[in-house]
Amino acid sequence: MRLTKHAHACVRIEHGGTTVVTDPGMFSTPADVDGVDAVLITHEHPDHYLADLLKHTDAPIYTIDAVAKAIHGDAPEVSERVTVVEPDERWGIGEISVVAVGELHAVIHEDLPRFHNSGYLMTLGDITVYHPGDALTVPEHRVHLHEEQDKVDVLLAPVCAPWMRISEGIDFAREIGARHNVAIHDRVYSEMGLGVVDAQFGRLLEASGQDFVRLGDGEDLPDS
Repeated sequence: MRLTKHAHACVRIEHGGTTVVTDPGMFSTPADVDGVDAVLITHEHPDHYLADLLKHTDAPIYTIDAVAKAIHGDAPEVSERVTVVEPDERWGIGEISVVAVGELHAVIHEDLPRFHNSGYLMTLGDITVYHPGDALTVPEHRVHLHEEQDKVDVLLAPVCAPWMRISEGIDFAREIGARHNVAIHDRVYSEMGLGVVDAQFGRLLEASGQDFVRLGDGEDLPDS
C-alpha cells in the first residue's frame, strides 16, 4: 500500500494496481486526481468537493446523494460517472474494498442545519484505512480484521475544524485505536496552531500506544 497525503483532507491510496483519491477539494490540484481509478467524496463542503477537479479525471465517483445532486448542478457532464452510496454499503474498487460509514456531518452549531457525510473504511489486503470526512463516527463494521484486535490500522484523523475541539479529535483517535494516525483537515489553523495540535495529538496518542504524524502535501506515509 502507498498512502500519500495531499492538501487538507485529500488523500491518495494505491494498492494492487488500484488507486483511489478521497475528498479533492478547493485546496487540491488536478494532479491529485490524475490517473486514479475512483474518487470518494465524503460531503459537499468546498474543502472536500470541487466540481472542476472531477472534470480532470474519467474515474467513477462514489459519494452521497447530496453531493450527487451538487455535481448534477455544477458539472452535469460528470453525473453519469457518479454512484450514490448508502450507510453501511459495501463495494469493491479493483483490489480495494470499501464500506460507507455514518450519515451525518458533525454538529457545527446547534442553530445550523446538519449536513450529510459519509466516511469510508477501506481495506487493502491486510491493512484497513479509515477516512471519516467531517464526522467522528466510529465504524460498526470492520473488514479483513486482525486476529487480535478489531481495529483500523490507519486513521486519517481530523485535527482542526470549526466543528471539533482538539480533545474531541484525540478521544476519537483513541476510540478508533489505530496504530497509525495521519493528520488530515489541517488547513484551518496557522502553523503555530498546528504545532500545538502536533504536540497534543502526538503526546496523548503515544501514551495510548499509538503513533501520530502530520505529513506535508505530497508526502507518503513511511513504510506504507
